[in-house]
Amino acid sequence: MRAQRSVFDHPLELRGPLPANGGVVLFPKPPGPTSHDVVEAVRRVLPGRTRVGHAGTLDPFAEGLLLILVGRATRAQRWFMELPKTYRAVARLGWRSDTGDPEGSLERTGRVPPKLALPTGRIMQVPPAYSAVKVGGERAYRLARRGETPRLKPRPVEVYRAELVDADGERAEFEIVCSSGTYVRQLVASLGDAYCERLVRTAIGPFRLEDADPGRVVPLEEALSFLPAVQLSPIEARRVEHGGVVKREQRTSGPVRLLEGDRLVAIGEPRDATLRPAVVFPRER
Repeated sequence: MRAQRSVFDHPLELRGPLPANGGVVLFPKPPGPTSHDVVEAVRRVLPGRTRVGHAGTLDPFAEGLLLILVGRATRAQRWFMELPKTYRAVARLGWRSDTGDPEGSLERTGRVPPKLALPTGRIMQVPPAYSAVKVGGERAYRLARRGETPRLKPRPVEVYRAELVDADGERAEFEIVCSSGTYVRQLVASLGDAYCERLVRTAIGPFRLEDADPGRVVPLEEALSFLPAVQLSPIEARRVEHGGVVKREQRTSGPVRLLEGDRLVAIGEPRDATLRPAVVFPRER
């Protein structure tokens, strides 16, 4: 595939042909580019009309792991989106930012929070005013930039772990594991006079930043290995390919990969004593 100039340090070039069912690029996003910039950079080096998306955005100032979905893998987006995220966040203490990050208007207050503990468990979180959440069909950050105050409703998120790993003067570093949709900027702001100075996403579910390789497309069959597998007979596989359900005496509690040998036929979801195909990946003809 032909290398293209991009906003990144080196031209992007994907190695090898695109797998039949597409796949996932583990991309190490640097600070500066948007997640959309990364998607466009990958799109430019793929065959024309290849679908490209991502499984969870990162703010421009943030860095770390992005899962870029290409080809048929975009149809499995929601299962990747639901994976927990792990971050390293550096809080600058005794300061405030109107955006919650270093790109906003900064004010030094000198009031260092006395307690360096982030909330954990299931919480109701109001998204930041400077976020991509839509309010009345318009992005909240666009309203905020016009001086308006977007009305954002709290929504449930879960913080599985928030550990203080280092603290020195005006800065404290945390490792955070949280559900999809959690705004780490808001967690840091909950300390009081503090904003998120640096944010690195180190993992998404089983995917790790240290394994990122922007030149490789991980085949979808391999990328979905975090889901349990159920083997189908050839007759069952044909039925599933046409949208039919398969009976299972042993019930499952969540989504599964439906396989015929090594071939991914569909992602199935349990319904009573059956597995219903939610997304089908028909055999190439």
